[in-house]
Amino acid sequence: MERLKAIIIDDELHAREVIEKLLLNYDVPIYILASCPDLISGVAEIKENTPDVLFLDVQMPNHAGYEIVDFLDKIEFEIIFVTAFERYAINAFEINAIDYLLKPIDRFKLDLALKRLIEKINSKQKVLEYHDILKRLRSDRTNKLLIPELNNRRLVDIEDIIALEGDGSYTKIHFIDRNIITASKNLKYFEKKLKNNSAFFRCHRSWLVHIKHVSYFNRSGGQLIMKSGIITRISRRTYDLFENGLNKSFR
Repeated sequence: MERLKAIIIDDELHAREVIEKLLLNYDVPIYILASCPDLISGVAEIKENTPDVLFLDVQMPNHAGYEIVDFLDKIEFEIIFVTAFERYAINAFEINAIDYLLKPIDRFKLDLALKRLIEKINSKQKVLEYHDILKRLRSDRTNKLLIPELNNRRLVDIEDIIALEGDGSYTKIHFIDRNIITASKNLKYFEKKLKNNSAFFRCHRSWLVHIKHVSYFNRSGGQLIMKSGIITRISRRTYDLFENGLNKSFR
């Protein structure tokens, strides 16, 4: 994994130096963004930078470590509390700190805390990646159309479709590269599949067209001439609806 970014907040200089020294010798590279003597300066560093983890002393003059929730709208980093008093652990876990360390800091305990930290960060990253994959899949799905053929299922880009032509129980799908695929579903099936896509218009009982691929509208002849040269039919009763849809698409 990439090196962790840390901020240390402790009013004792010696305590900050000990943590820095221990972190610099840890197996996983840890970059110390800042070492702060009080909560106020630490909060300023947090807002300026984006730490992965905060090593936070609990008992400090003016502001206790767990008061950090009063200064930030969101805690978007992990917290490892450092304290001389174990009773403060209760406060630590109340704000979802991943762990706490007792002073003087034991290297073994620090190793355990860092391992838990890395596991949590990795787990969080996996969740983020999972959601990102789902988001992309949803996005791809809205831009794709699954076409049932006699023995196959074909996934195509919706933007590449010029028009769909009903042919009884089948549908001929015309593409911008002039390729034609015959699907084993009727036109009504595809009309339902594309009902949420405003770029498609049912202009005739036999035709569903992609409005963006229309070149000419021949009102007198009841025809739409598509960019590929395909000529489709359009019912007179849909003339106004078509023109309204055309205007919306190109606003």
